[in-house]
Amino acid sequence: MLLSQACGIGILSVVLWKFFGELLRKPTIDLNGPKKDHWLTGNFSKMFKGGIDYCVELAEKYGGAVRLFGPFRTGEVIFLSDPLALYHVVVKDQHIFEEPDMFISTNKAMFGEGLIATVGEQHRKQRKQFNPVFSTSNTRELLPTLQSIAHKLTSILVAKLPDDGSYKEVDILPWLSRSALDSVCQAIIGYPSNTLEATENDEYPEALRMIGPLISRFIYFRPSVAIVMRNFSPYWRTKLLDWITAPWIPTETMKDVREMRRVVEIMDRGSKKAFAEKKATLETSDTSSSGQGKNMMDIMLKANFASSSLERLADTELLGQMNVMAFAGLDTTTSALSRCVYLLAKNPLAQARLRSEIRDAVRSMSLAQNDSSLFEHDNPLLHLSYDALINLPFLDGIVRETLRLYPPFPHMARNVNKATTLSLQFPVRSSSGAELSAIVVPENTVILISILAANRNRSIWGDDANEWKPERWLSSSGRKDRPGTDVTFDGVEARSSVPALGVKDGVRYPGVYSNMMTFLGGSRSCIGFKFAEMEMKEILAALILRLHFALPTDPDANGHIKEIQWKLKAFHTPVVKSPAGDGVTPQVPLNVRVVREEDFVW
Repeated sequence: MLLSQACGIGILSVVLWKFFGELLRKPTIDLNGPKKDHWLTGNFSKMFKGGIDYCVELAEKYGGAVRLFGPFRTGEVIFLSDPLALYHVVVKDQHIFEEPDMFISTNKAMFGEGLIATVGEQHRKQRKQFNPVFSTSNTRELLPTLQSIAHKLTSILVAKLPDDGSYKEVDILPWLSRSALDSVCQAIIGYPSNTLEATENDEYPEALRMIGPLISRFIYFRPSVAIVMRNFSPYWRTKLLDWITAPWIPTETMKDVREMRRVVEIMDRGSKKAFAEKKATLETSDTSSSGQGKNMMDIMLKANFASSSLERLADTELLGQMNVMAFAGLDTTTSALSRCVYLLAKNPLAQARLRSEIRDAVRSMSLAQNDSSLFEHDNPLLHLSYDALINLPFLDGIVRETLRLYPPFPHMARNVNKATTLSLQFPVRSSSGAELSAIVVPENTVILISILAANRNRSIWGDDANEWKPERWLSSSGRKDRPGTDVTFDGVEARSSVPALGVKDGVRYPGVYSNMMTFLGGSRSCIGFKFAEMEMKEILAALILRLHFALPTDPDANGHIKEIQWKLKAFHTPVVKSPAGDGVTPQVPLNVRVVREEDFVW
C-alpha cells in the first residue's frame, strides 16, 4: 500500500471517530415534533423529499418551534419559525446563536474569508466596511449595466422564435442563469463576462456557475469537511484531499469531490487574477478622484483604500468577499427569476396586468422626455429610471410575493454556544403535551431557521398565506403599501406611520425586507438584497414587455405533457416531472412567443 493511501485511511478513520463520537453527545430537547424517519438522515430526508408542503405542515401542526432529528452528528434540531424567537436569534441575542462551524469552515474552504465565512469581530469589521458600499445610491449606479444585459437576453430569445408569431418551447433556465451570471460578473465583481453571447465558455464564469449545483450535491458531505478543517493542518488537509480525489477511487461521490476541487481552484485563480488587476489599477490611479467604478468591487476597493489603517481589511478578506458576492448573487437570483416567469406563465391575467403596467410606464417616460424612440410597438426599449422601475406597484408585488412564498434559501442553521431560554410569540407544546410560552435551549443545540415556514405563517399573513397573490401587496388605490417597519443591516429599526403588510396585532418578523425572513435580519442579513431586487425587476420587466410565456401544452410521442416540478434542495430546483421528464435535470421549458396586442390589458 502506498504511503499516501495509508495516511489517507488513517486520517479518514480519525474523521469517522470524531463524527460518530459527537453524534452521541447531543442534548435532549423538550419539544413536540414528529418521530425520526430514518436512523441516518433523521427527518431531513423527508424534508427534502416532501419539499415545501412538508416544511409548512411541520409549522402548522406543531407551531413555531418543533423538535426534529437531524442527519449525522446534528442529533436533535429545533425547527424555528416563531417571530419573537427569531428576533432573539438573528437580532437581539445573535452572539449566542452563531452559524455552525460546518457552515463557516466549508465556506472558508470554498470562498476564503468573505462575509459568510467569518464570525465575531472579523465579521463585524467587514460588515461595517461593506454596508455603505451596498447603499441605494451605489446600487442605482449599476442599473445601466443590468439594462444592457436585460436587453441582450430579450433580443436573443426573440431571435429564437418563429417569424409568424407562433409559440416555440424554450428552456428559459439556462438563459436566466447566464443573465444572472453576467449581472454578477459585470455589475458586482467587475469581470468582463459575456456568457449570453459567448460561443466558448470562459473557465472563470463557468466555475462560478457550477459551484452552486455542486454545493447542493454536498449537503450531507459538509459535516465531514468541517471536522477535517477543525482538526487537521493545511498540509494534512491537502494530503487527505489528494488521496480521496485520486482517480483510482471511482465512486460518484468522489467524482463530485474531484469536480468541486477543480471548480474551486479555477474560481480561486480567476478571482486572484481579477483582484490583482483591480488593485494595481487603483494604486496607480488618482485616489483623490471623486469618480467611482461602475461595479461593487471597485467601489469596495476604493472605500477600503480610503479607510484608516485600523479599519482597513486585508487583501484576503476582500478577495473572499469577491468570491462570496459571485456565489450569493447567482443561483439565488436564477431560482427566484425562473420561479417568477413560471408563475406568470401559469397566471396569464397577472402576466397581462404586469405587461400593461410596464408599457404605461415606458410610454409616460417617452412623453415626459419627448422621445418616441423609447417606445416603439415592435421593439419597445426598457430604459426606466431606477425610481420608476423600483416603484412599479404590480411588479413590486410580484417580486415580493414570489420571494415570500419561495425564498431562495429556505432554511438557515444556527448553533447555540450558550444555554439559554427562548421566549415565543405563540405557545407550543412540549413532548409531554404541556403548553410552553418559552423553550429551554441547551448549549450546542442546532437551530434550523425556517424562512419558508416563517414567510407562510397564517397568524401573520392570513388564511391564504400559502397562495401566490401579488395583489396582497397593493392597497385599494392600486399603489403598493410601504412597510411600516424596516430593520437595517445593524438591526436598527426605522419606522414610518404607514401600517406594514405582514404585521398583525403588532407582531412582526425581524427581516430586512418587507417583514419577511427571505433575506434574514440583523448583521448577518443579505447585504446585497437591494441589488437583487433591482436585478429581478429589470430582467422581468424587459422580458414581459416583449415576450409572452405559457406552460407547455404539446404532448410528446407517448402522449405526455411536460409538467414542471420544483424540488427543495439547497435551492429550489426546477425539473420536468416523470414520465415526460427525468425528474433530475434542472430545466424550465415554457412556450414562448412575441407579444401581441391582445396580451395587454386595455
